[in-house]
Amino acid sequence: MKTEIEALKQKACQIRRELLKMIHTAKSGHPGGALSAADIVTALYWQVMRIRPEEPDWPDRDRFILSKGHACPVLYTALCLKGYFDREHLGRLRRINSILQGHPDMRKTPGIDSTTGSLGNGLSIGIGMALMGKLDKKDYRVYVMLGCGELDEGMIWEAAMCANKYKLDNLCAVVDYNQLQLDGTVDEVMPLEPLSDKWQAFGWNVLRIDGHDIKIILEAFGKAEETKNAPTVIIADTIKGKGVSYMEDICGWHGKAPSDKELMQALQELEEVDL
Repeated sequence: MKTEIEALKQKACQIRRELLKMIHTAKSGHPGGALSAADIVTALYWQVMRIRPEEPDWPDRDRFILSKGHACPVLYTALCLKGYFDREHLGRLRRINSILQGHPDMRKTPGIDSTTGSLGNGLSIGIGMALMGKLDKKDYRVYVMLGCGELDEGMIWEAAMCANKYKLDNLCAVVDYNQLQLDGTVDEVMPLEPLSDKWQAFGWNVLRIDGHDIKIILEAFGKAEETKNAPTVIIADTIKGKGVSYMEDICGWHGKAPSDKELMQALQELEEVDL
């Protein structure tokens, strides 16, 4: 198990390096929230989800929806490293006619289960997929990653009621709770606490974890799968810009590309990270 965890940590570091290079090349993108989500995305794509990269539309695959679509560099990197498309595409982020646009587009990118970008929509889309799975008697699971700032959207809470009504135990939401959004801290913009109590009041099974501890992340996904007759939300406490000292917990790195010098420092820090 230890070797497996170490391998996943190494993979998360690789994803962080590659997504930063991608954003640097594009001179545009959102590094902060992509870095905070890297450990969770790594756990999902390398350990948790049942997928077939060679058959992206496999009907029985597990689904992943990145509702906070602006963090797409972390998802694009994971999909590339899993073999959904060639590595050369990582150098074409946000370019005209590229398969990697500024927000996920299921019409352009292999492995994208839903187009996202307009915040607040992903959970409702996931509910539709989970309901379809129940009706079709399929055993696939649906995972939806939400940004903490995204929880300001009223549609999230309408969806939360709906998921409870239909007892969607094949649905797991993950809140990337890095405490920052575009305009400041979550507390400054729209306080969310007591967040666990709110989800519990909506009838969800709630797990709150360290979103950078791979072992704990895997255990939480295991508990979610074991839960019956209720959807699960994993509130993952994370650090925006995780892994890069000058980006960590800094709101200004929500949507800014690193310079040449900044990229070199970031890559060096990620090479030297203590696993």
